[in-house]
Amino acid sequence: MHSMTDHETLRLLQNIIDHVPVRLFWKDKDGRYLGANKLFLTDAQLSADELLGKTDFDLPWTPEKQQAYFDEDKRLIEQGKALLAREDHDLNIQGEQRVWLTSKVALRDEQGQVIGMLGSYEDITNLRMMETQLEKQAALLTHQRYHDSLTQLANRVLLQDRLHHAIEKCRLHQQHFSVYFIDLDMFKKINDSLGHELGDRVLCELSRRLSFLIQGEDTLARLGGDEFVILYESFEQLHEISLLAQKINQVIARPIKIAEHEFYLSASIGISLYPQDGQNTEDLLRCADAAMFRAKDLGRNQFQFYTEDLTHKAVEHMAIQAGLRQALKRDEFEVYYQPQIDGYYDTIVGMEALVRWLHPQQGLLSPAKFVPIAEEAGIMWEVDRWVINRATQQFKQWIDQGLNPGKLSLNLSVKQLQQADFIEWLDACLQKNECLPQWLEFELTETELMTHFELMNARFMALEAMGISLAIDDFGTGYSSLAYLKRLPVKKIKMDKSFIRDLPNDEEDAVITRTMIAMAEQLGLKVLAEGVETPAQRAFLLREQCPMIQGFLYSQPVDVQHMTDLLVKGF
Repeated sequence: MHSMTDHETLRLLQNIIDHVPVRLFWKDKDGRYLGANKLFLTDAQLSADELLGKTDFDLPWTPEKQQAYFDEDKRLIEQGKALLAREDHDLNIQGEQRVWLTSKVALRDEQGQVIGMLGSYEDITNLRMMETQLEKQAALLTHQRYHDSLTQLANRVLLQDRLHHAIEKCRLHQQHFSVYFIDLDMFKKINDSLGHELGDRVLCELSRRLSFLIQGEDTLARLGGDEFVILYESFEQLHEISLLAQKINQVIARPIKIAEHEFYLSASIGISLYPQDGQNTEDLLRCADAAMFRAKDLGRNQFQFYTEDLTHKAVEHMAIQAGLRQALKRDEFEVYYQPQIDGYYDTIVGMEALVRWLHPQQGLLSPAKFVPIAEEAGIMWEVDRWVINRATQQFKQWIDQGLNPGKLSLNLSVKQLQQADFIEWLDACLQKNECLPQWLEFELTETELMTHFELMNARFMALEAMGISLAIDDFGTGYSSLAYLKRLPVKKIKMDKSFIRDLPNDEEDAVITRTMIAMAEQLGLKVLAEGVETPAQRAFLLREQCPMIQGFLYSQPVDVQHMTDLLVKGF
């Protein structure tokens, strides 16, 4: 067998290098080229002999690239490290984006000393383009599997997945969510009379409108035809469920103009709740669907809960919300007063003003019925002002009658204090009603105070400067700290009735109550106990040096005439 000469071996090696489908080059330790294969020489526009001894500054790269290539290779030679499979993005002469796969290693002699470097780079643009196309196709197929082809909303498959996830999450955290089954009323007439193409455009517009109603964690899905489902997870209070149903009907009812046509649509909506109405996705959808059919049976263009009791509550909620603004205009509110007592002497030392609504159909409504709805509607601050105005007028009348009503305690909402003109308005109100600031005490709940501390503190400072006393209501139910209490210009805390209810028998409540009384004394604060209903509770509080009492033991909230009688006759 013929053995190859050194010359033949070198020629074979050069032939192999020239046919490797990547650019190859090698340099000495000073960064001068010692050789390259044909692909590299083509890029460099040089022959092998012309390349020998040249540096990157002699090759047809841009000045920036000449410097970058030279510096990188010199650094690699000096450090003796490898650079493997790095992707570089570049523009070619035609301005097209190219992707290069680059590798570089140090060359060493038999003693391990670095004598130069070997580099390679390969154009992988087409490979990356193919990978990108495959990724896009895979993403498209995934999207098509989980989304409706017409509206691009979630489809039944994705809805089932989201429902399952919501059930698991809410089961773990003891939470709830609601499902809305939305069916357009009489939509079939559009398809039958004007064609499916126009009907599809209507559906797309409705999808767009509905999508603005949901939050990030909620899901809007189209099951097909004119049926939509909303998975509503982002609510905190149950009345928000009916509020969203109202908004759904409102956006659907807005006219839809397409081409020369104008459409007026409505929807029947069924609502189911987790966990009350179902423990799995099938039951929740079935219950919502059944409630939707009941909405259709009852005349369409409305919503129904799966349970009739919830539907009744939702209807009542909407009626109250609609009547609140009219109540302000028609002067339907009344102020009731609950006396605050010095338990040592059974004498009135003040009173809390509490709003009531004399509803034209439902009669006298307690705050629990309408205050949360007024807050949701953003008008509670207007109700507060009505109460402040009416109560200060009445208080001045009692003073003029020679009675001694003590302090007038008024509740404030955060919305009220957030009004930019509140302090100015209050000053004008007190002057108009000839009510002295020192007659008043404003209360804010501990939870609201700590949630908006800096704003509340600034407003409290302004109120104190006017001469108005300040108190923290429902104390013990929030998360205030002594550090915060010290910063507030507060003169009184009102212990929440939840701590008083089981006194004196509940030892834990007894300890908490003693601790709060002692803490208040150390901070120089007065203490008033709310919700006192029994002589035993009163006796316990008096033993603990807490004589200021408010509760049914002495009086429930009463109207002006009854409060006048109490001021005249006493207990």
